[in-house]
Amino acid sequence: QVRLIESGGGLVQAGGSLRLACAASGRTFNWSTMGWFRQAPGKEREFVGASRWIGGTPSYADSVKGRFTISRDIAKNTMYLQMNSLVPEDTAVYYCATAPYNGPVLPKRIYEYDNWGQGTQVTVSS
Repeated sequence: QVRLIESGGGLVQAGGSLRLACAASGRTFNWSTMGWFRQAPGKEREFVGASRWIGGTPSYADSVKGRFTISRDIAKNTMYLQMNSLVPEDTAVYYCATAPYNGPVLPKRIYEYDNWGQGTQVTVSS
């Protein structure tokens, strides 16, 4: 059984940084894509970024490109989302998820991901 646990959320001022972590367990993820999504109050869950567990180049939503960076520590089975230059519009619950896919075009749609973490709150104050 796959288990994903996010951590690292919190309250930060605009312009600040946070690093989220997604600790994965339950099976090998070598042939998976790991994704980050977020959901702000009253809005639909949206894609933030994704990366293959092994190799490849991460993909990001236009709204976070240049500010957010995905990295991974294979030994720790953990993927990270480094968020810099945060703005109030980044306020949301952030989720990590896995998709059983390792192809050239990374999945960006919610239905393509089959395992989800419980989410971590990120609040950016102005």
